Amino acid sequence: MNLFKLIFSTVLLFFGTLGFAQQFTYEPLNPAFGGDTFNYNWLLSSATSQNKLTAPANQRDQQSELGQFGDNLNRQLLSQISRILLQQNINGLNLDEEGTFTYGTLNLEIFQSDEGVVINILDTSTGEETQVIVPN
Repeated sequence: MNLFKLIFSTVLLFFGTLGFAQQFTYEPLNPAFGGDTFNYNWLLSSATSQNKLTAPANQRDQQSELGQFGDNLNRQLLSQISRILLQQNINGLNLDEEGTFTYGTLNLEIFQSDEGVVINILDTSTGEETQVIVPN
């Protein structure tokens, strides 16, 4: 029996040393980290399909052509009014006088300061306010 155990142990030890192994190597998938460049499209499409965030839609693109025309017309009118007001004040007619003008929901306050002609613009519907300074 001892001989049988010794032979069996020797056979097991012999077969245990005949085991084959392979070398494991790591190769990244992402091309930015050294992976195969053919993985780029697959990674991009996978990330895009998993992305739950969407860019906010541009409100101007959602407007109808009539709405865009109205906005464009308002911008042109306000530009023309401001051009006329600046020409009147810069021509030397009323540079020393303070003035307040109201155009629709816009309240314009024009006065002279050390920096030049100051124009405060207040939108009474939204409460937004801006200041334009025309240097001397």
